[in-house]
This record gives sequence, C-alpha cells and structure tokens, in this order.
Amino acid sequence: MTDADDLRRRTAELLAAHPPATTDRLEFLRARFDAGLAWVHFPQGLGGLDAPRSLQAVVDAELEGTGAPDNDPGRIGIGLGMAAPTILRFGTEEQKQRFLRPLWTGEEVWCQLFSEPGAGSDLAALATRAVREGGAEAGGDWIVDGQKVWTSSAHLARWAILIARTDPDVPKHRGISYFVCDMTDPGVEVRPLRQITGEAEFNEVFLTGVRIPDAHRLGAVGEGWKVAQTTLMNERVAIGGARTPREGGMIGIAAAGWRAHPELRTHDLHQRLLNLWVEAEVARLTGERLRQQLSPTLNSSPTLGSARAGGPPCAGGAPMGQPGPEGSGMKLAFARLAQEISGWEVEFLAEDGLTYDDWTMRRPDGVDFTGREAGYRYLRAKGNSIEGGTSEVLLNIVAERVLGLPPEPRTDKDVAWKDLPR
Repeated sequence: MTDADDLRRRTAELLAAHPPATTDRLEFLRARFDAGLAWVHFPQGLGGLDAPRSLQAVVDAELEGTGAPDNDPGRIGIGLGMAAPTILRFGTEEQKQRFLRPLWTGEEVWCQLFSEPGAGSDLAALATRAVREGGAEAGGDWIVDGQKVWTSSAHLARWAILIARTDPDVPKHRGISYFVCDMTDPGVEVRPLRQITGEAEFNEVFLTGVRIPDAHRLGAVGEGWKVAQTTLMNERVAIGGARTPREGGMIGIAAAGWRAHPELRTHDLHQRLLNLWVEAEVARLTGERLRQQLSPTLNSSPTLGSARAGGPPCAGGAPMGQPGPEGSGMKLAFARLAQEISGWEVEFLAEDGLTYDDWTMRRPDGVDFTGREAGYRYLRAKGNSIEGGTSEVLLNIVAERVLGLPPEPRTDKDVAWKDLPR
C-alpha cells in the first residue's frame, strides 16, 4: 500500500533523476507520469499508483518550490477534467494507453463536440449522424456528418470527444453513441465564434464525411448518453469545484481592490462584499468536503486528482466516487458568484471598472479570470451560467435528483427521434 513516505521517496527519486533546472519540460512531465506521480489514484502504468486520492497533495507539496514544470491545466482542462475520466471508465486498455499520457502532459489538446445549434440545453436532441460503413453488422468505420457549436479550444485541439446519433428510430436518449474524433482528419472544419469580449475562445465545427474507426468508440453502440453523463458530471465539477485557496480566485481580486482603494469605499459596497466573501468561502469549503468524501482508490472513482472532485452516492444514484448531481450544485454556485463578484467589482471601480484593453479578434489558449481587467471579467462571466450546462437545467437536476421533487412533464420520452418536431 502506497503511503505518504513512499510518495515522498518516489518524488525525491524523480527530482534526482530529472532535475527541473536542467531537464526539458516535456521530458520531466513524461517522467512524472511514468513514475505514477501524475494522478496517484489512477492505475499503475496510467500515471498513478492505485493510491488514495488524498495523497496527491503529498506529491504536489514535495514538488512545490523545486522549479518542477506544471502541465498547464488551463490549456488542457477539457482533457483533464472531461476526457480523461470518461476514457478511464469506458475506454479499452488500448485507448487508455494511447490517450492518457499525452493528454496529461499537454502534448495533445482535447475539445468537446457535444452542443449543436438545435441541441443545447436539450443535448439529447442532437442531429449529427454517424452511419456505419457497410451497415450495422459490417463492423466498418463510422461516417459522421453534422455541426457542433460552442466548442472551446477546437482551434487548438488534436482530439475531440464526440456524441452522434447512430439510430434515429429509437427515443433520442437511446440512439446516441460516443466517439473520439481526430480533429486533423479530412472533413473537420473549425470556424471561430467571436464573443462579447472580442475574442474567439469558442468555435463552431462542421463535420462532413468524417471517418472515425470503430476502435475510437467509447462504450457500446447506442449507449453514448450513458457515457456522456460521466463527461458532463465531471465537466460541472471541473468548472465549479476546482480547488482554490482561501480568498482565492475572483473574490480575492475583489478583496484586494477594496483594500487598495479606500477612497472608493461605501457602506453598501462593504456589506455586499462581506456577503460575497462569506458565500465564496462556503462554496470553497463545500468543495473541500466533497473531495474528502471521495472513495480512496481509483477502482471506485474515475475522476481526477486534487484539482478535481467527485461525489458520494446521493439521490441521483451516482456510484461511489463518481460525480453526482451535487456537482451541478457546485457549478450553479460558481456561475452565480462569478457574475455577482464581477458585477460588484465593476460598480466599485466606477469608470475604471469598464476599461478593457483590447477588443481585437484573438484566438486565446484559454480563459483568464485573474490576470485580466475588471471589464474582461465582467463580460466573460456572463457565459458562466450557460457553459457546462445552463443554470436552468442544473436547477432542474438539483430539484429532481437531490431534493427528490417530481420531474417536469415530458412528451418526447418514448417517441422515436425521427418523429420529434424540430
């Protein structure tokens, strides 16, 4: 059984064999993965040691201050927080060996091909089609045609997690399959979507005759919705449940601004800031509590290490250690707080809060809430209640799966997808 002392020894051996000051960044990250120190609760050979998830903090503490490079989770967050747990739970051994190492080291960026122009909140209504070459029984490749939208980092990605309709003759949730798509293949076209910030962090992706081998399918044919639930639950936790220090993130910026500008203070703004600070701290502690309740080893939990969270069993019926509907609650809190804090900051800074340095069309590597101007944070936070599941949908999930309230009436549950009005 791996313990803290064993991890300290392994980390010391890694640093001795690959001194950060003289070792290439990628070489160090690969060596760390191969030593099982990437996410220690993953299986041996896949970046881990089958150790308790909580021991990841031991490795992180030993590496802190040594100059050891980071794997840049901001750029590869979709791979870390969404693709990896899904591949780990549903992938074949060949898929795990092929994808997890370059995903963690950042050699390969991932994106998510889920939402469509006509299937956003109602994702199961998606119309992108995947047809098996030679027929369902032929065992050939899949040919995919359709359009996806709001695809973060598609302009950077080598791989995408993709859901497509493989059977239009059954109800919409049962006719979907889940694939890994090579973004460099013929027929994949990425077009930028310019946002209110001026940047094109999102994209729309057109798929025309894209050929995907059956070896790149995750889960059984027609069970893509089940696989996608693992992705979506992990996405919500990755957005709303990332570990932050006390007074970290956006509330830390607001508090620092308050301390730096006594001339702008008013009683009303003070009371509102205090309330937001308390709510942010409650959300942070709730995230810590969820992480502490995770089952200790990988075999019961496919989610990621100290920067990611999953949840215990609850009304939603999520298996032990996998994110359940409580992740939706965390994402709801994150979106509301980000928007309220950024709004408070703009109001506090008055005309200076509206400044924004550059409206030039750009294709950024990721989102930066803490290193940009107040005006950028205010505008970008508007998307927090849409991306990763709209707040309205997540409120329904919490109501039904946490509080046990009756679900909303559904008229399309047992109707074949092809017969639904669109």
